[in-house]
Amino acid sequence: MKMSTSDVKYSVLDLSPIIEGGSPAQSLQNTLDLGRHAEKWGYTRFWLAEHHNMPGIASSATSVAIGHVAAGTSTIRVGSGGVMLPNHSSLVIAEQFGTLESLFPGRIDLGLGRAPGTDQLTAMALRRTRRTDAQDFPEQLEELRTYFDPSRSEHALPVRAIPGEGLDVPIWLLGSSGYSAQLAGELGLPFSFASHFSPDNTLPAIDLYRRSFKPSEVLSEPYIMVGMNVIAADTDEQAAYLATSMQQSFLGMIRNKRDGLKPPVKNMDELWSPHEKAMLQQQLGSSIIGGRDKVKEKLADFIAETGANEVIVNGQIYDHQERLRSYEIVADIMKDLQN
Repeated sequence: MKMSTSDVKYSVLDLSPIIEGGSPAQSLQNTLDLGRHAEKWGYTRFWLAEHHNMPGIASSATSVAIGHVAAGTSTIRVGSGGVMLPNHSSLVIAEQFGTLESLFPGRIDLGLGRAPGTDQLTAMALRRTRRTDAQDFPEQLEELRTYFDPSRSEHALPVRAIPGEGLDVPIWLLGSSGYSAQLAGELGLPFSFASHFSPDNTLPAIDLYRRSFKPSEVLSEPYIMVGMNVIAADTDEQAAYLATSMQQSFLGMIRNKRDGLKPPVKNMDELWSPHEKAMLQQQLGSSIIGGRDKVKEKLADFIAETGANEVIVNGQIYDHQERLRSYEIVADIMKDLQN
């Protein structure tokens, strides 16, 4: 399916990166600063991701971070990209996002994933039990939706989500494989695919979502957002240099060494083995890295290939000012593509 670039929205996915030698406090201030700039540059939404036990990510208390950004902005939608539902009770998430929607009406999104977003020991520390896992996701999702809309149940609920009940908080399903794509389609919910770390599954998952889609009270036709890594700079060479921080981050995950976001380096070949390089090139295969012209061409091609209604951009860049510049360039490009 071809999507005209004039119709495509653009959004921000922020992991609130903690740089090497930096602090979570500074990272969360940088997140708010990016949110304010994103609002000014015309981004549709600003999403924060839930991760735990990761020294390089400050957005673990995702709903709190969402409130921080929403309070410091005025119009941009703010939400989760995503909350990992198996880590929580559905009631707690309904109350948290009901509170956010009550504070910032019409601006809150609830993106949900079914992965733990962490290692198994940390997942156990979060959940305190092994009974709830990703296999329970459809049931947890239905429970959550019923807290917001009790009419989904034939019986009066013994427990109510206050705030939450009666509020319209848009729910998205997030995924990096076919499972959530098919579930989102069958439920008629919007779907966001994590192409930024699972590029090989992008087109099959999007196709499965479209084939599975059934119109609902939420959507009459499929709506697809695709997550992507974009590192933009004033030159191709500068962008390639900045992107080495992201590459080092993924290299650390391969080696099970998760540290703060490292400063860029001139030569990654001094850090990775040929095998690790090949693994990273596959995992980061959809990343767009370059100056304005290169990024514009590749973004237009990506949108045409995926038929995405919206792209959500992740930019893991060490220097905050360089990160702002990258998102500014992307916003300028998307405005050009929309004209």
